[in-house]
Amino acid sequence: MFFRQVKKEKVFIASTGIIVGLLAVLLVKFGNPGNMGLCIACFIRDTAGALKLHSAGVVQYLRPEIIGIVLGASVMAFSKKELIARSGSNPVVRFVLGFFVMIGALMFLGCPLRMMLRIGGGDLNAVIGLVGFICGIVVGIVALNKGFSLDRAHKVTTSEAYIFPIIQIVFLVLLVAVPTLLVFSAEGPGSKHAPIIISLAAGLIAGALAQRTRFCTVAGIRDSIMFKDFTMLIGFVSLIVTAVIMNMIFGFFNFGFAEQPIAHTDGLWNFLGMLLVGFASVLLGGCPLRQLILSGEGNIDSVITVIGMFVGAAFCHNFGLASSGEGPTANGQFAVIFGLIVVTVIALVNIAANKKKGA
Repeated sequence: MFFRQVKKEKVFIASTGIIVGLLAVLLVKFGNPGNMGLCIACFIRDTAGALKLHSAGVVQYLRPEIIGIVLGASVMAFSKKELIARSGSNPVVRFVLGFFVMIGALMFLGCPLRMMLRIGGGDLNAVIGLVGFICGIVVGIVALNKGFSLDRAHKVTTSEAYIFPIIQIVFLVLLVAVPTLLVFSAEGPGSKHAPIIISLAAGLIAGALAQRTRFCTVAGIRDSIMFKDFTMLIGFVSLIVTAVIMNMIFGFFNFGFAEQPIAHTDGLWNFLGMLLVGFASVLLGGCPLRQLILSGEGNIDSVITVIGMFVGAAFCHNFGLASSGEGPTANGQFAVIFGLIVVTVIALVNIAANKKKGA
């Protein structure tokens, strides 16, 4: 019975990777930017721009995929009686970590999910990013083994579980009914998008599946290293393989470093950006996608993390921290190094405090 359950779980996770990879490439086919069918960091950045949190004209569009992912997770969680409001686990630390996850992601130009899709499109710059991501996860695992732990969340008023999903519904109404209240890019990545109904449907499916399987790009690597549990890694690999196949079918596959869509070739900063993302994400307990899913489940701590990511995106484009196809900026380089220092200090202070509690 146990082995049958494990096999069933692996099939579900592999299927999630396949479907998400398929949806991501189809979204590119229908109009999303290259190798950016789904990207939590990029889409939060675009949404922040549409809401006038930053004024970078080329990355402003309220992405229906984000709305769909949250609502898909909420519906699935509700159906499984897992929509439970909980909060109270180091909110300020989570906000700061979410902020620096976005700093690292916009240095690399993508979250871990887009990193996988870029690899699936033949972008070797993303392979360097993957090495940095793995190294960041390893550093995070060291912190966990030394005693890093954020406080447990506790149940709060049930109605709080519905706040973030309701906000997404409001965003959808704004997008469809009163788009004049928003700002939209006339050129650049923000101007490239699939039709709203297709983007929303893809997000709903991806969100529901990710909630059902607890899909997380960080967990795939972390669990393989810490527990020799390769279950989640199956989804990681199946997504990349599916993306490779679909990109080849549609003629999107471009193997190499140069001339990749919305990417730069500075290997050092691709590495360091994803190092920061991996490190901070392990401390948070999940990647940006996982934080969105947990937000849809009623986890207010994850909502705070996502808000930190929104603020991080706004900072990146208001203060010249985000990279472009031309490469990283000096401000962005400083921010990544500063972020690595801050996240390290957070880890060390937390470990010391937990040891003191234990004593």
